[in-house]
Amino acid sequence: MRRTIITLLSTFSLFLVSIGANAQIGEQRHNFAVGINGGANYSTVSFEKHRVKQKGLIGPNAGITLRYISEKYFAMICGLQVELNYSQRGWDKKFENSDGTEDLSRGYKRTMNYLELPFLAHLAFGRDVGAQFFINLGPQIAYMISDTENQFGLSTEELAIEEYGKKIENRFDYGIAGGLGVEIRTRRAGNFLIEGRYYFGLADFYKSEKKDYFSRSAHSTITAKITYLFDIKK
Repeated sequence: MRRTIITLLSTFSLFLVSIGANAQIGEQRHNFAVGINGGANYSTVSFEKHRVKQKGLIGPNAGITLRYISEKYFAMICGLQVELNYSQRGWDKKFENSDGTEDLSRGYKRTMNYLELPFLAHLAFGRDVGAQFFINLGPQIAYMISDTENQFGLSTEELAIEEYGKKIENRFDYGIAGGLGVEIRTRRAGNFLIEGRYYFGLADFYKSEKKDYFSRSAHSTITAKITYLFDIKK
């Protein structure tokens, strides 16, 4: 089932990117805009074979955005959007007491810092000036530049569990990103975007062969972000 979902997401996102990159029918446009973006991640990790109870880890997400609008089909605007972001991901393990309540006397966090590059098809609906609703969807790659572990209240026996102190074995990450949002376009003050985005990781940062401790260790991230763009060329 998971492979089917991955295949469908990959095919659909590449289809939308292809539309944005190769569209040749419709009103030609050459609108190039650049700007900055910032927001927050709510991230978890999908572990399989050995499950890890988690709380969402909140971290920053910020960078630069470049967007090129190439076509307009009636009310739909098609283009490409590329970003270079600093993104903090990871997981915050949830500990429970014997009665099922959360144990706040123990804690473990693994914070992983990435440089990420989303390559997105940008489809927007609305007027050239005013509010537009948009969809961003496409592949994303990333590279981990650093990681840290923070723990407190854990016994020696608990620290012997495989995941604690385990070195990240694959720094390169890739997956599918998709977002929905609204853009306010002005004539002189630039463009303001508010977006909610979801990232589904396809790469495991731990080895995932049959002999390994985890069979899957991939990121899952929800991002809320604000972007400001100003037009270089209309």
